[in-house]
Amino acid sequence: MLKSINKLNKLHRLGLRFYSTGEQDVVVIGGGPGGYVAGIKAAQLGMKVTVVESRGALGGTCLNVGCIPSKALLNASHLYEQATEKMAGYGVKATGVTLDLPTMLKYKEKTVVGLTSGIELLFKKNKVEYAKGHGKITSPNQVEVTAQDGTKKTIQTKNIVIATGSEVTSLPGVTIDEETIVSSTGALSLKQVPKKMIVIGGGVIGLELGSVWSRLGAETTVVEFTPRIAAGADGEVAKKFQKSLEKQHIKFHLETKVTSVVKKPTGGVTVTVEAVGGSGFTGTLDADVVLVSVGRRPNTTNLGLKEQNIQTDKQGRVEINHNFQTNVPSVYAIGDVIKGPMLAHKAEEEGIAVMEYLKSGGGHVNYGAIPSVIYTHPEVAWVGKTEEELTKEGTQFNVGKFPFIANSRAKTNDDTEGFVKFLSAKDTDRILGVHIMGASAGEMIAESVLAMEYGASSEDIARTCHAHPTLSEGVKEAAMAAYGKAIHI
Repeated sequence: MLKSINKLNKLHRLGLRFYSTGEQDVVVIGGGPGGYVAGIKAAQLGMKVTVVESRGALGGTCLNVGCIPSKALLNASHLYEQATEKMAGYGVKATGVTLDLPTMLKYKEKTVVGLTSGIELLFKKNKVEYAKGHGKITSPNQVEVTAQDGTKKTIQTKNIVIATGSEVTSLPGVTIDEETIVSSTGALSLKQVPKKMIVIGGGVIGLELGSVWSRLGAETTVVEFTPRIAAGADGEVAKKFQKSLEKQHIKFHLETKVTSVVKKPTGGVTVTVEAVGGSGFTGTLDADVVLVSVGRRPNTTNLGLKEQNIQTDKQGRVEINHNFQTNVPSVYAIGDVIKGPMLAHKAEEEGIAVMEYLKSGGGHVNYGAIPSVIYTHPEVAWVGKTEEELTKEGTQFNVGKFPFIANSRAKTNDDTEGFVKFLSAKDTDRILGVHIMGASAGEMIAESVLAMEYGASSEDIARTCHAHPTLSEGVKEAAMAAYGKAIHI
């Protein structure tokens, strides 16, 4: 008996904690936004649940080296830019403003640590078991957990949920060293501001992190293979967004392919590119740091998928049915490892839905009302269809727009760049898509997400009283313009 207790205490110290009853109702592999939310929901529904996470800290890529630290740096760099370039115009004259990058990075780390430890407290509160180690499916009802010291433990379970997220994708022949050729992870921890930075990829990650280092003084150039930036955003918004970033001294080479990235013996990197379209550029670009942000892929390394014959598609994503169930009945999958946008909040919704399904047979995610946000300044946020998508599918629609330059709060804030755009069905006025470019767009989009979830019309929002003066009045005015006429333009 004493020997068993000592063994259990050792497992506790390693972070491996299990119910004395042995078999779990569900084991979640992955402690990111999808996984940890799934674990908490399972416990709230009365299930015995263990969450397995190999990182040693909960929150996944998003909290540790993604969404959260990048937003901390976006906030800090924006304040630095305000202090050095705009505050004097408001009568706030500060002299000797300098950048203390080590302190800025400590602030970022403090934010991350506080949130990861907060999730552990939520686990304790909800009685979620937390196993630190790499999880591998060894049978339809078994997960093997390998701790950092090599210690192994097998958990028996009725169901398994794969929530292992995604990992960085690089270009062929390009080796990421996280010092001069970096992924998003390395770009969050540069030891000094590069004089020149090249960002390969004009998507969300590249634009956000490129914006951070541009604000801090780096001469930043974005190289994008396609004819536009911000894939997924409305075309009109993307064009105006690019112009806004260009005013912030970020350069763009669109329709341009990277053919090689070579580190120079004297330091720095040479990037060779060639045009793939009419506006493309052919030649070489030199930089101190190159950020590779060309996308992410499902993280399924050593997960046991092949051994258990769990089906994946050509992109390596786990194939599921409408209940998140794989071809192995006791195994489910959510988040970045399955089809759909790689968004933390999408994974969270799926984590709740899959546990509701396991408990009661019902669970649902409305994929037509999943918002997307780019946290630059101005921010870009959208939900639903774009104008291009509606045109392609032959849907008749109305367009309503309202510029922030006509919004009183935006004027008083001296932050008038951007606009709100509503797309509604021509016959029913039902909201089909909302697109916002401007300050606090990521916060304002929530109103439209809720409206779409309930099947609202643009008139519903237009006839809802909004506080004055607020930026959200721009949403109301754009809705008015979609079904009739706006007041203030």
